[in-house]
Amino acid sequence: MKSLTLGYSPCPNDTFIFYALTHGLLDGLNFAVETRLEDVETLNQLALSGQLDLTKVSYHAFGHLRERYALLRSGGALGRGCGPLVICNRPTDMASLRGCRIAVPGQLTTANLLLQLYDQGYENLLVLPFDQIMPALATGAAEAGVIIHESRFTYLQAGFHEVLDLGRWWEELTGLPIPLGGILARRDLGAELIGRVDRAIRASLDYALAHPQQPRGYIRQHEQELDDTVVDAHIKLYVNDFSLDLGDQGVAAIETLLTRATARDLLPACSLPLFMS
Repeated sequence: MKSLTLGYSPCPNDTFIFYALTHGLLDGLNFAVETRLEDVETLNQLALSGQLDLTKVSYHAFGHLRERYALLRSGGALGRGCGPLVICNRPTDMASLRGCRIAVPGQLTTANLLLQLYDQGYENLLVLPFDQIMPALATGAAEAGVIIHESRFTYLQAGFHEVLDLGRWWEELTGLPIPLGGILARRDLGAELIGRVDRAIRASLDYALAHPQQPRGYIRQHEQELDDTVVDAHIKLYVNDFSLDLGDQGVAAIETLLTRATARDLLPACSLPLFMS
Protein backbone atom coordinates (compact mmCIF):
# COMPACT_ATOMS: atom_id res chain seq x y z
CA MET A 1 0.00 0.00 0.00
CA LYS A 2 1.44 3.34 -1.07
CA SER A 3 2.00 5.83 1.76
CA LEU A 4 1.48 9.54 1.06
CA THR A 5 2.49 12.49 3.20
CA LEU A 6 -0.45 14.77 3.95
CA GLY A 7 -0.18 18.24 5.44
CA TYR A 8 -3.02 20.31 6.86
CA SER A 9 -3.55 22.83 9.63
CA PRO A 10 -4.67 22.14 13.23
CA CYS A 11 -7.63 24.49 12.69
CA PRO A 12 -11.08 22.99 13.32
CA ASN A 13 -12.18 23.02 9.68
CA ASP A 14 -9.19 20.92 8.59
CA THR A 15 -9.27 18.45 11.48
CA PHE A 16 -13.01 18.06 10.88
CA ILE A 17 -12.53 17.38 7.16
CA PHE A 18 -9.61 14.96 7.46
CA TYR A 19 -10.73 13.08 10.58
CA ALA A 20 -12.22 10.02 8.86
CA LEU A 21 -9.41 9.77 6.31
CA THR A 22 -6.73 9.80 8.98
CA HIS A 23 -8.50 7.53 11.47
CA GLY A 24 -9.12 4.48 9.33
CA LEU A 25 -12.84 5.09 8.94
CA LEU A 26 -13.04 4.87 5.15
CA ASP A 27 -13.37 1.59 3.27
CA GLY A 28 -11.54 0.64 0.13
CA LEU A 29 -8.51 2.91 0.37
CA ASN A 30 -5.42 1.44 -1.28
CA PHE A 31 -3.14 4.17 0.00
CA ALA A 32 -2.13 5.27 3.50
CA VAL A 33 -1.42 8.80 4.75
CA GLU A 34 1.27 10.10 7.05
CA THR A 35 0.02 13.37 8.49
CA ARG A 36 1.81 16.58 9.35
CA LEU A 37 -0.16 19.36 11.04
CA GLU A 38 1.31 22.85 10.71
CA ASP A 39 0.10 26.43 10.37
CA VAL A 40 -0.75 27.37 6.80
CA GLU A 41 2.38 29.44 6.12
CA THR A 42 4.58 26.53 7.22
CA LEU A 43 2.62 24.30 4.85
CA ASN A 44 3.11 26.86 2.08
CA GLN A 45 6.88 26.75 2.61
CA LEU A 46 6.96 22.94 2.82
CA ALA A 47 5.12 22.76 -0.50
CA LEU A 48 7.58 25.19 -2.09
CA SER A 49 10.34 22.70 -1.30
CA GLY A 50 8.21 19.78 -2.50
CA GLN A 51 8.30 17.95 0.83
CA LEU A 52 4.65 16.86 0.91
CA ASP A 53 2.71 14.64 -1.48
CA LEU A 54 -0.63 16.17 -0.49
CA THR A 55 -1.11 19.43 1.33
CA LYS A 56 -3.39 22.30 2.24
CA VAL A 57 -1.96 25.61 1.03
CA SER A 58 -3.05 29.18 0.53
CA TYR A 59 -4.22 29.98 -2.98
CA HIS A 60 -1.51 32.65 -3.02
CA ALA A 61 1.07 29.90 -2.56
CA PHE A 62 -0.63 27.74 -5.19
CA GLY A 63 0.15 30.47 -7.71
CA HIS A 64 3.85 29.68 -7.15
CA LEU A 65 3.36 25.89 -7.09
CA ARG A 66 1.46 25.02 -10.24
CA GLU A 67 4.44 23.49 -12.01
CA ARG A 68 4.75 20.83 -9.29
CA TYR A 69 1.27 20.53 -7.79
CA ALA A 70 -2.28 20.13 -9.11
CA LEU A 71 -5.41 21.31 -7.32
CA LEU A 72 -7.98 18.93 -5.85
CA ARG A 73 -11.70 19.67 -5.96
CA SER A 74 -12.48 18.69 -2.35
CA GLY A 75 -11.29 19.69 1.10
CA GLY A 76 -10.46 23.35 0.64
CA ALA A 77 -11.64 26.62 2.18
CA LEU A 78 -13.63 28.88 -0.11
CA GLY A 79 -16.85 30.72 0.51
CA ARG A 80 -18.69 33.94 1.23
CA GLY A 81 -18.45 36.05 4.36
CA CYS A 82 -15.25 34.31 5.44
CA GLY A 83 -12.46 36.53 4.15
CA PRO A 84 -9.55 38.06 6.07
CA LEU A 85 -10.13 41.24 8.06
CA VAL A 86 -7.83 44.25 8.36
CA ILE A 87 -8.00 45.42 11.98
CA CYS A 88 -6.43 48.20 14.03
CA ASN A 89 -6.40 49.18 17.69
CA ARG A 90 -8.13 52.46 16.79
CA PRO A 91 -10.79 53.54 14.28
CA THR A 92 -9.16 54.41 10.95
CA ASP A 93 -9.38 53.80 7.20
CA MET A 94 -7.21 52.01 4.64
CA ALA A 95 -5.82 55.23 3.15
CA SER A 96 -4.36 56.13 6.55
CA LEU A 97 -2.57 52.77 6.72
CA ARG A 98 -0.47 53.25 3.59
CA GLY A 99 3.17 52.88 4.55
CA CYS A 100 2.30 51.66 8.04
CA ARG A 101 3.63 48.44 9.53
CA ILE A 102 0.97 45.77 8.89
CA ALA A 103 1.14 42.29 10.42
CA VAL A 104 0.15 39.46 8.06
CA PRO A 105 -0.17 35.72 8.76
CA GLY A 106 2.43 34.74 6.16
CA GLN A 107 4.06 36.16 3.04
CA LEU A 108 2.32 33.56 0.85
CA THR A 109 -1.10 33.63 2.49
CA THR A 110 -4.16 34.63 0.51
CA ALA A 111 -4.70 37.25 3.21
CA ASN A 112 -1.52 39.02 2.12
CA LEU A 113 -2.31 38.58 -1.58
CA LEU A 114 -5.72 40.22 -1.11
CA LEU A 115 -4.10 43.09 0.79
CA GLN A 116 -1.68 43.68 -2.10
CA LEU A 117 -4.47 43.37 -4.69
CA TYR A 118 -6.56 45.92 -2.81
CA ASP A 119 -4.10 48.70 -3.59
CA GLN A 120 -0.46 49.71 -3.48
CA GLY A 121 1.21 51.11 -0.39
CA TYR A 122 0.77 48.14 1.93
CA GLU A 123 4.18 46.51 1.48
CA ASN A 124 5.61 47.31 4.94
CA LEU A 125 4.84 43.89 6.40
CA LEU A 126 5.49 42.10 9.67
CA VAL A 127 5.09 38.38 9.00
CA LEU A 128 3.81 36.46 12.02
CA PRO A 129 1.88 33.28 12.82
CA PHE A 130 -1.83 34.12 12.65
CA ASP A 131 -2.32 33.81 16.43
CA GLN A 132 0.42 36.38 17.15
CA ILE A 133 -1.06 39.20 15.10
CA MET A 134 -3.40 40.64 17.71
CA PRO A 135 -0.70 40.52 20.42
CA ALA A 136 1.61 42.39 18.03
CA LEU A 137 -1.00 45.13 17.64
CA ALA A 138 -1.46 45.29 21.39
CA THR A 139 2.27 45.86 21.96
CA GLY A 140 2.66 48.34 19.11
CA ALA A 141 4.90 46.08 17.03
CA ALA A 142 2.49 46.68 14.14
CA GLU A 143 -0.06 49.42 13.51
CA ALA A 144 -2.59 47.14 11.81
CA GLY A 145 -3.02 43.45 11.10
CA VAL A 146 -4.73 41.07 8.71
CA ILE A 147 -6.49 38.36 10.71
CA ILE A 148 -7.78 34.94 9.68
CA HIS A 149 -9.16 31.78 11.29
CA GLU A 150 -10.65 32.05 14.77
CA SER A 151 -9.28 35.57 15.27
CA ARG A 152 -12.31 36.69 13.26
CA PHE A 153 -14.48 35.61 16.20
CA THR A 154 -12.43 37.19 19.00
CA TYR A 155 -11.01 40.52 17.77
CA LEU A 156 -13.96 42.61 18.97
CA GLN A 157 -13.76 41.22 22.50
CA ALA A 158 -10.04 42.01 22.44
CA GLY A 159 -10.82 45.67 21.74
CA PHE A 160 -9.79 45.97 18.08
CA HIS A 161 -11.59 47.76 15.25
CA GLU A 162 -12.34 46.45 11.76
CA VAL A 163 -10.86 48.61 9.02
CA LEU A 164 -11.73 46.50 5.97
CA ASP A 165 -13.27 43.11 5.30
CA LEU A 166 -11.09 41.94 2.42
CA GLY A 167 -13.50 39.11 1.66
CA ARG A 168 -16.44 41.49 1.31
CA TRP A 169 -14.30 43.77 -0.87
CA TRP A 170 -13.44 40.82 -3.11
CA GLU A 171 -17.05 39.64 -3.36
CA GLU A 172 -18.28 43.13 -4.27
CA LEU A 173 -15.49 43.55 -6.82
CA THR A 174 -15.89 40.19 -8.58
CA GLY A 175 -19.26 38.79 -7.56
CA LEU A 176 -17.43 35.58 -6.66
CA PRO A 177 -16.73 33.76 -3.39
CA ILE A 178 -13.35 34.24 -1.77
CA PRO A 179 -10.79 31.46 -2.37
CA LEU A 180 -8.69 31.05 0.77
CA GLY A 181 -6.93 27.67 0.73
CA GLY A 182 -7.00 24.52 -1.36
CA ILE A 183 -5.72 20.96 -1.27
CA LEU A 184 -2.89 20.11 -3.64
CA ALA A 185 -1.35 16.87 -4.89
CA ARG A 186 2.02 16.44 -6.50
CA ARG A 187 1.53 16.10 -10.25
CA ASP A 188 4.02 13.24 -10.40
CA LEU A 189 1.59 11.06 -8.40
CA GLY A 190 -0.39 10.71 -11.63
CA ALA A 191 -4.00 11.44 -12.50
CA GLU A 192 -5.37 8.07 -11.39
CA LEU A 193 -4.00 8.21 -7.83
CA ILE A 194 -4.81 11.91 -7.51
CA GLY A 195 -8.40 11.16 -8.47
CA ARG A 196 -8.64 8.47 -5.79
CA VAL A 197 -7.25 10.85 -3.18
CA ASP A 198 -9.74 13.53 -4.17
CA ARG A 199 -12.65 11.11 -3.82
CA ALA A 200 -11.32 9.94 -0.45
CA ILE A 201 -11.17 13.49 0.89
CA ARG A 202 -14.76 14.08 -0.16
CA ALA A 203 -15.77 10.80 1.50
CA SER A 204 -13.96 11.91 4.66
CA LEU A 205 -15.93 15.15 4.74
CA ASP A 206 -19.18 13.31 4.00
CA TYR A 207 -18.44 11.07 7.00
CA ALA A 208 -17.81 14.05 9.29
CA LEU A 209 -21.00 15.76 8.17
CA ALA A 210 -22.97 12.58 8.85
CA HIS A 211 -21.29 12.03 12.27
CA PRO A 212 -20.45 15.59 13.43
CA GLN A 213 -19.72 14.65 17.05
CA GLN A 214 -17.15 11.96 16.25
CA PRO A 215 -14.32 14.32 15.21
CA ARG A 216 -14.76 16.57 18.26
CA GLY A 217 -12.12 14.86 20.39
CA TYR A 218 -9.59 15.12 17.55
CA ILE A 219 -10.51 18.77 17.00
CA ARG A 220 -10.13 19.54 20.70
CA GLN A 221 -6.76 17.75 20.78
CA HIS A 222 -5.39 20.40 18.43
CA GLU A 223 -7.38 23.46 19.54
CA GLN A 224 -7.49 23.19 23.32
CA GLU A 225 -7.70 26.95 23.88
CA LEU A 226 -10.93 27.45 21.91
CA ASP A 227 -14.33 27.03 23.49
CA ASP A 228 -16.97 24.91 21.77
CA THR A 229 -18.89 27.95 20.53
CA VAL A 230 -15.85 29.25 18.59
CA VAL A 231 -15.03 25.76 17.28
CA ASP A 232 -18.56 25.31 15.98
CA ALA A 233 -18.62 28.79 14.43
CA HIS A 234 -15.27 28.13 12.77
CA ILE A 235 -16.46 24.88 11.18
CA LYS A 236 -19.77 26.42 10.10
CA LEU A 237 -17.96 29.33 8.42
CA TYR A 238 -15.18 27.46 6.62
CA VAL A 239 -16.78 24.09 5.82
CA ASN A 240 -19.47 24.39 3.16
CA ASP A 241 -20.56 23.09 -0.24
CA PHE A 242 -17.33 24.38 -1.80
CA SER A 243 -15.43 22.11 0.60
CA LEU A 244 -17.20 19.11 -0.95
CA ASP A 245 -16.59 20.27 -4.52
CA LEU A 246 -15.33 23.58 -5.86
CA GLY A 247 -17.91 23.59 -8.63
CA ASP A 248 -17.93 26.05 -11.51
CA GLN A 249 -18.24 29.11 -9.27
CA GLY A 250 -15.34 28.02 -7.07
CA VAL A 251 -13.12 27.37 -10.06
CA ALA A 252 -14.03 30.77 -11.51
CA ALA A 253 -13.08 32.43 -8.20
CA ILE A 254 -9.67 30.72 -8.14
CA GLU A 255 -8.93 31.52 -11.77
CA THR A 256 -9.95 35.15 -11.24
CA LEU A 257 -7.69 35.50 -8.20
CA LEU A 258 -4.70 34.00 -10.00
CA THR A 259 -5.33 36.03 -13.18
CA ARG A 260 -5.62 39.33 -11.30
CA ALA A 261 -2.50 38.59 -9.25
CA THR A 262 -0.52 37.63 -12.37
CA ALA A 263 -1.59 40.84 -14.10
CA ARG A 264 -0.21 42.78 -11.13
CA ASP A 265 3.08 40.79 -11.26
CA LEU A 266 2.30 39.33 -7.84
CA LEU A 267 2.40 35.79 -9.27
CA PRO A 268 4.30 34.16 -12.15
CA ALA A 269 2.40 33.28 -15.32
CA CYS A 270 1.57 29.58 -15.77
CA SER A 271 -0.15 27.79 -18.67
CA LEU A 272 -0.73 24.49 -16.85
CA PRO A 273 -4.35 23.60 -15.95
CA LEU A 274 -5.46 23.80 -12.32
CA PHE A 275 -6.38 20.10 -12.24
CA MET A 276 -4.76 16.92 -13.55
CA SER A 277 -7.90 15.96 -15.44
